[in-house]
Amino acid sequence: MSEIKLYDTNGQVTELISSSVLLERELQTLIENNMSTFFGVRFLKSEYSITGGRMDSIGIDENNCPVIFEYKRNSNENVINQGLFYLDWLLDHKADFKLLVMSVLGKEAADLIDWSAPCVICVAHKFNKYDIHAVDRMQVNIKLVEYRKYNNGMLLFEHLNTPSTSSSRNNDTCHTEPVINKTQKHDTSFHIDKLESISPELKDLYENICNYIESLGDDVASNQLKQCLAYRKLRNFACIEIFSKQLKLFLTLDPSTVELTKDFTRDVSNVGHHGTGDVEVVIKNSEDFEKAKPLIERAYNEG
Repeated sequence: MSEIKLYDTNGQVTELISSSVLLERELQTLIENNMSTFFGVRFLKSEYSITGGRMDSIGIDENNCPVIFEYKRNSNENVINQGLFYLDWLLDHKADFKLLVMSVLGKEAADLIDWSAPCVICVAHKFNKYDIHAVDRMQVNIKLVEYRKYNNGMLLFEHLNTPSTSSSRNNDTCHTEPVINKTQKHDTSFHIDKLESISPELKDLYENICNYIESLGDDVASNQLKQCLAYRKLRNFACIEIFSKQLKLFLTLDPSTVELTKDFTRDVSNVGHHGTGDVEVVIKNSEDFEKAKPLIERAYNEG
């Protein structure tokens, strides 16, 4: 794994050395109080008791998907298997999670829960190469995050992997052969069915958009949701929704900073839509896609 070097360039350049590891409860409290800022997740409950265990923290992300947080307490603890157990439990007890969301965020939020991409985020001072390899082999939505604390109050999170909940590519097609597992089964089929029903030309355009977004950086990951395909770094920066004669991109940009053009871009900050992002871009052909590229790149850089 790469070694991060952090320097203070105010005056004489000095390297910042990470200090003692945060106490487990201190780290958990800090993340729970700032979960939206750190991870784009709305906090629901701490120490969520279930049959056979207790989840450290639980929340719901901007795609309305459940998120479980587990904190690694020592080097010998197998927090990955523990997180996988909790994820399986949650998928078998969806009604319990809906009641939790309803009690904290209300009925409207509970009705929007999306089970297509639930996630486990494991946070630790250190993971080893075997942990990363194990998660990659599992092909489940488990994220490994290392943290470092510095004496000047700075806290660094390093995301070690970017799991994708979308399908793998086969014969250079883009997300047309979904990987079906317990997490995804029956939840992403609507988007996949729409992709299969559109014209070959629009399907090629969809593939080109996917290829372009994925080429923007190694930190890009995709979430295959029920209604759309979401691309994220830490948070979503672009979502693709399929219609019979066009594609719509929803970009995480401030609409006031975008020159809006009739029938191409519009402000949807107050308009209901499936994808996250306040700027809608309508793409019907390759010319529209070329015009959209600078906006996509902006959303990626600012995301």
